[in-house]
Amino acid sequence: MKTFEGVTLVPGHARAVGIALPPLSFWGGYDAERGVIVDATHAGRGQSLASRILVMPRARGSSSSSSVLAEALRNGTGPAGIVLTERDLILSIGAIVANELYASEVPVVMVDETAFAHIAAADAHIEIDARDAARPAHVRLIAPSSP
Repeated sequence: MKTFEGVTLVPGHARAVGIALPPLSFWGGYDAERGVIVDATHAGRGQSLASRILVMPRARGSSSSSSVLAEALRNGTGPAGIVLTERDLILSIGAIVANELYASEVPVVMVDETAFAHIAAADAHIEIDARDAARPAHVRLIAPSSP
């Protein structure tokens, strides 16, 4: 098990299989009802983010992405957590709104480029422990066979 420190953008805890993707715009790029990437130009087209840890360097696109993310989380088709390399106010707002309105707990954290490269390349479950915004977040890689 390998652990990386990060910055908590939205507090919470999640553990799930990761999915590493290039930047994605939720607005027009993700179907919050069906829970799949619909952007025809995106490398992850057709994949679901539902109950997975989304690992991407940054988001792409419109401020409306926050409402699409919140709707996906309400529908149960959104990610369990998000790991980024850049602060993203838009995704953070979407997660905060969903956490407040729908009692979700979807952490959003930021890690440095070195940690991100390890996390994105890992064939492992990912655990985000960002319950205390005053302390560093921890992103753990856990072997797929671990319970």
